[in-house]
Amino acid sequence: MAMRPNARQWLFSLKAFLAAMLALYIALALGLPRPYWAMATVYFVSHPLTGATRSKAAYRVAGTVLGAAAAVATVPLLVNMPIVLMAAISLWIVALVYLSTLQRSPRAYVFLLAAYTLPIVALPAVDQPAQIFDVAVARIEEIVIGIVCAGLVGSVILPAKVAPALRARAASWLGDAAAWADDILCANPREDAGRHRLAADILALDQLIAQLSYDTESAASLRHARALRTRMTALMPLLSALSAVLQALRMHPAGVPDSLAQLLAGLSQWLRTGMAGPAPRADRAAPADAAADAWHGCLLTAANSQLARLAALCSDCAALQHGIGDRPDRPLPKLSAMPTADAAPGRGAHHHDHGMLLFGAVSTGLAVFCAGLLWIFSGWTDGAGAVAVASIACCFFATIDEPRPVARSFLRWSAVCLVVASFYLFLVVPHAQSFETLAGMLAVPYLGIGMLIARPGFNLIAMLLSVNTASFANIQSVYDANFLGTFNGSLANAAAMLFAPLWALATRPFGASVAAHRLIRASWHDLAGAAAWPGADHDAKLGARMLDRLGQLVPRLGASRAGPDGFSELHVGFCALALRRALPSMPAAARRPVRRVLALVARHYRARLRHGDAIATTAALPGSIDAAIAQVGALPGNRDDAIAALVVLRVTLHQPDTPGMTDSGAGIEH
Repeated sequence: MAMRPNARQWLFSLKAFLAAMLALYIALALGLPRPYWAMATVYFVSHPLTGATRSKAAYRVAGTVLGAAAAVATVPLLVNMPIVLMAAISLWIVALVYLSTLQRSPRAYVFLLAAYTLPIVALPAVDQPAQIFDVAVARIEEIVIGIVCAGLVGSVILPAKVAPALRARAASWLGDAAAWADDILCANPREDAGRHRLAADILALDQLIAQLSYDTESAASLRHARALRTRMTALMPLLSALSAVLQALRMHPAGVPDSLAQLLAGLSQWLRTGMAGPAPRADRAAPADAAADAWHGCLLTAANSQLARLAALCSDCAALQHGIGDRPDRPLPKLSAMPTADAAPGRGAHHHDHGMLLFGAVSTGLAVFCAGLLWIFSGWTDGAGAVAVASIACCFFATIDEPRPVARSFLRWSAVCLVVASFYLFLVVPHAQSFETLAGMLAVPYLGIGMLIARPGFNLIAMLLSVNTASFANIQSVYDANFLGTFNGSLANAAAMLFAPLWALATRPFGASVAAHRLIRASWHDLAGAAAWPGADHDAKLGARMLDRLGQLVPRLGASRAGPDGFSELHVGFCALALRRALPSMPAAARRPVRRVLALVARHYRARLRHGDAIATTAALPGSIDAAIAQVGALPGNRDDAIAALVVLRVTLHQPDTPGMTDSGAGIEH
């Protein structure tokens, strides 16, 4: 029942089909050599959200023009040296695929389209290099026609804006965050699924926010969305640290005081009712027994600080989420102050595993080069088209950690494409006596393809069906199907579709476990350097990088089912940043023990990097943390955030066998 299409999906499929038929009609009317590229492009750029279609369209046009220009510059110079030409094309693909993987926005389409547009334009024209400019112009015209038609139909006929979809997606994310927080407050051990879902979904929200800027009249929504994303980012390390502190507090013999228990119950009820109204507040919890040890008091200080921060962040998120959508322009609501490390990330805040990205790009370029050599030495006339199609398919596999399941689907659906296209070309299309009849015949498969594009999890299949069915059918020969010529071209396409996944399986056998391990080691490297990196800008970038890395790690952990989950590294990093922020306001006597704690944390993660696995902390770390807590607790003013950061470091990196602190912490004041 859950798989039944809904009205929005049917509407999108109908709009995509109308745009595709409009593009095909224009391309046929203009006499373009490959009108099926115009039709396939519509499905390639279409998205259920109008803003996403526009963002794809603008950058795809730029990428197509760039790739075609490279073909015009390359073919006349190297046409008499085919191996050198293939080497140049392969190097181009390596560079552009690598640049595309560095992007986390629609700008990636510029580089990806430029990567495989060069072989699409250049290789079929090697027999007639003098015509390369005309071929390049024709390819640009075909693709631009498809892009313009997709954008026009999507914008004119019942446009679906990004803002309402983003508001609903943010509400779902906040619901998951509230469920995780409620599990923590109620000591529910089933936390992992919720927090992993949060880390994985936050990257999808980034894509929606990037697409929101292409919607009209969305300035206020964009401001609310960016502020919301900043606070959602801060929630994840806060919840992870709060879980560790409350667990340590519950394990302590003194337990949870009644005042804190009431606050936990009140916050839990507030979260379950959708964060309606003001968050419950309570007086600062104190140990039930004045003689209770100092460690219990430190845990209470950390819990109080984090619960107050949790209530403020959740209130901000609820207000900002309601401010996203098709509503009159409004100012941002009054929000709580954000620490530097939790601020919106700037440039350089994303984590890129350059080694893995370069490996994927080089593997893609080498695949195209080897396919080109097979074509050159075989003397196969139609092999140029196979190499061009293989370059597209290989680019799709460039960033896939686990190619095996994708390769099986790729091969299976490519075979379906060939059968469907052959059926239509030889048994259905020849009976089309007019364009209207042809459009009616194509409606059945392409309305189904549009439905798949609108369904989560079926996008790759839909892309294969739309592009390959159109290219296999080769609709420029609609009224004069040549069986031998079409069979030879279809065989070339089938060979390309077989080559790309087999190459991915042969050259990327290590799977997601290696990528996950490298991400964890990158977190250790950042933590090892955290004590030596001064400045608010470095702090903000480090925090954002660790969250970005966590979002990349979680889906890989689901595939590899091994290794640490990255959450302990996350809140250790944010605690180190909180201490760095607090250092300038401390006197020298308190600053020295805090710096020693940071140095020991950095030394611990450097040791992990050398050892290659998780190891125990040094015996000096808990005593140093206790000494720092004692010094910070004796300072005038509110130092709860710094004390909370030290407490989280202690319970995360060194859970003591006994609940009491060392003698160095015996004099802490609360």
